Amino acid sequence: MRKPFIAGNWKLNLLTEEAVALAKKLALAFKGMDNIELAVAPVFTVLYAVAKALKNSNIGLAGQDVYWENSGAFTGEVGPESLKDAGCGYVIIGHSERREYFGETDQGVNKKLKAAIAAGLIPICCIGEKLEEREQEKTLKVIDRQMRGALMSIPRAEALKITIAYEPVWAIGTGKTATPGQAQEVHAFIRKLLAEIYDQEAADSIRIQYGGSVKPENIKELMAQPDIDGALVGGASLKAESFIALVKNSLP
Repeated sequence: MRKPFIAGNWKLNLLTEEAVALAKKLALAFKGMDNIELAVAPVFTVLYAVAKALKNSNIGLAGQDVYWENSGAFTGEVGPESLKDAGCGYVIIGHSERREYFGETDQGVNKKLKAAIAAGLIPICCIGEKLEEREQEKTLKVIDRQMRGALMSIPRAEALKITIAYEPVWAIGTGKTATPGQAQEVHAFIRKLLAEIYDQEAADSIRIQYGGSVKPENIKELMAQPDIDGALVGGASLKAESFIALVKNSLP
């Protein structure tokens, strides 16, 4: 049985005071909730402060990106051990905004996944097609390429530690959401790919989140799909009320 996993990606939002206040509200609201896994991903500069606010809570802390080296002459980068030092247990890798705006490649995603796992971080590996790729009926081809590239030469035992997040790029921040049927089709394809790359038992164990304009109003229908195991949430995770409602609505 795959435990549901919902993570809030705060992106480039919230300064220290706002981030800490939000974290404290969430920690209080989700106290004792053990039937779902939860995490939030603040900007790097507030990670340590948020980690202190979440201490003794059941909410994990995630970095929004990571570099594949722990130290060296890499100005502006943050390594896996630095994230752990700030209190992180998770890290988002390969988000479409990193791919689109900052030149992230499948090869880079692969190197980051290996480095994160080696450091003991739980990676959330993002994949997803652009609007023109969906319109040209290339969705599954894109997903196949991204999945195989990301997981290249990652052993089965390490792959089991990864969460996959399917985020159709055309649905991120647009208010458009893939229908539950559209999302389920891709999630089922991802699980089939995992069975091909590893085996069916591994495929049945690895969690696959959906991301892209997830809201309290649509989470229940998405979570009802057999291959959707949670969500990577953007805008709705920036306010305590909407994220609390979303998490509660996600449960049976």
